[in-house]
Amino acid sequence: MATTVRRAVLTLPAAATGPENPLPALRPLDETHVIDDRDRAGLPRDMARQLGHAPLTTVLPVRLLDGYGRERTPTDLDAIVIENDHLRATVLPGLGGRIHSLVHKPAGRDLVYTNPVLQPADFALNGAWFSGGIEWNIGATGHTTLSCAPVHAALVPAPDGGEMVRLWEWERLRDLPFQVDLWLPDDSAFLHVGVRIRNPHEQPAPVYWWSNIAVPEDARTRVLAPADEAWHFGYERALTRVPVPESGGTDRTYPTRSEYPADYFYEVPDGARRWIASLDEEGRGLVQTSTDLLRGRKLFLWGSGRGGRRWQEWLTEPGTGGYAEIQAGLARTQLEHVPLEPGGEFSWLESYGPLAADPAAVHGADWAAARAETEQRLADALPRADVDAAYDAWRAHADVEPGERLATGSGWGALEVRRGRYKLPGTPFTDDTLGEEQAPWLALLDQGTFPGPRGAVPGPALVSWHWRDMLETAPAEPHTEYHLGIAQWHAGDRAQAVRSWERGLATAGSRWPLLRCLAVAALVSGQRELAAEYYAEAFDGLCAERTDGDGAWTTATAALGREAIEALLTAGRAEAARTAWQGLPPEVRARGRFRLLEAQLLIAEGRKDAAKAVFDAGFEVADLREGAEILEEVWHRLTDEPLPDAYNYRMRPRT
Repeated sequence: MATTVRRAVLTLPAAATGPENPLPALRPLDETHVIDDRDRAGLPRDMARQLGHAPLTTVLPVRLLDGYGRERTPTDLDAIVIENDHLRATVLPGLGGRIHSLVHKPAGRDLVYTNPVLQPADFALNGAWFSGGIEWNIGATGHTTLSCAPVHAALVPAPDGGEMVRLWEWERLRDLPFQVDLWLPDDSAFLHVGVRIRNPHEQPAPVYWWSNIAVPEDARTRVLAPADEAWHFGYERALTRVPVPESGGTDRTYPTRSEYPADYFYEVPDGARRWIASLDEEGRGLVQTSTDLLRGRKLFLWGSGRGGRRWQEWLTEPGTGGYAEIQAGLARTQLEHVPLEPGGEFSWLESYGPLAADPAAVHGADWAAARAETEQRLADALPRADVDAAYDAWRAHADVEPGERLATGSGWGALEVRRGRYKLPGTPFTDDTLGEEQAPWLALLDQGTFPGPRGAVPGPALVSWHWRDMLETAPAEPHTEYHLGIAQWHAGDRAQAVRSWERGLATAGSRWPLLRCLAVAALVSGQRELAAEYYAEAFDGLCAERTDGDGAWTTATAALGREAIEALLTAGRAEAARTAWQGLPPEVRARGRFRLLEAQLLIAEGRKDAAKAVFDAGFEVADLREGAEILEEVWHRLTDEPLPDAYNYRMRPRT
């Protein structure tokens, strides 16, 4: 059959991602993927340089997504299906353009791990993320803030005369437009993916990209790549060079043989073909290859320990098969960011398809022979020269304007294009995508004034220097000072941010948003008592203003209440924390995150038996952060009993 593209609806048991957290994300990232400066001394010079290149300290201007739960209901998701005789790819444009499944039709098998549920968890840079399929990670070290966000999608003429699907958006952490073109030629068993990232600005931009492929795993699954060494990164936060396949007496190319979760970034030699494959006991599975610009290859494994197994169950459901991740990126490791010059672009082509190799060689003791067999079967199925030719053919179509729209993303790109008057052929960010969130910023751009929020909860912030300059020259209303302070904070001018918030506070009618910002500033600077004072006043002010039963107010109350109680407990003010707890709506207090907070409050009040009873009754912290050990820490403040499996999410050995 000729390749077809059609709209479809995919129905999955899904937990809703919930509303955005309205509090600006001022605090430093709780990021597990960092290493100490002193550990960089022995690294290759280019790697060490890129490890320190433009790290993020916040996810501004993006808002956090932390309002999801664990209750799943059948949910219809808009999908785009790309299909020929060999492959059927199902794409979710409302969820970052994720390829949910990639079915090899002759074999009747899915080449990727297809999650049977959609369960958000706290793995993305801004919170909500879900596992499975193939995702496109752009922005900064970690899972993209677009994991659970819509992207634009449309049909575009393909190089072979058919149609391909273009996905595009404006990545807001780095202010960069990007596109992903999905091209499945009529007779091809490989899905081609053309990717382009452009820098329309007048200064260099740090770029991060990793294509993340979830693949099924069992005890006989092996991951192969053209490397004899890898950079190992575990949740102990150390980057070390290790041999491949075996290190520490274990063959790490079999994901289930390791105990703890870990990353292995393969050291692919210069000039070698870029590829990575996951093959089962019979030597069958998925291979990914690319043009040479996409340099890095990686294996992420959960391991066989209790914590890793628990995480896998958490992200899907008990009784389903496990998965590992094979990935491909611009740099050697995910701790690096690559500079992109003003007016420049990065572009490359990836190819995904089935592979069958001799299982005796694939699983033999000779690693070189296993690699050689896999690479030869890849060369037979898709020669390296064919990938380069496909790239050249695709690149000639990258500027072609999209035709029929299949999905609509955010309006932030349209706002930036209007401000910067950028010309971006092939990725139109049109005015008809502008919405309510962009309206006050559009007024600031066109009229020089910044309208106040339509409700009592402030809208999203913008923080680039262009918008900061406009806020500085706008009339100094309290809401303008609020947003100016956020932009100054993001720029690293913390003292000036505090002054802006204090100026706004002097005449503000609604004081709690400004007080909360001042509370965070005090907390970050180590002033725990002052932070507690600000938080208590902010939460009291919010409770006095809020309308019970209103969704926006409930979201704001939960977000601020959690921060306030944590800060009050940190300052040793259990009585004030209890007062704030009582100000939370009952439905908020019943959430798992707040059940944990209740246990911490009870401990602070000296009521350990009551706190232990909270654990014994059972709760689930839906937004437990990747690498977090808070459940174990609180449990061991209560008892010497072993941590129950239901609370064990440990991702590293005990030291």
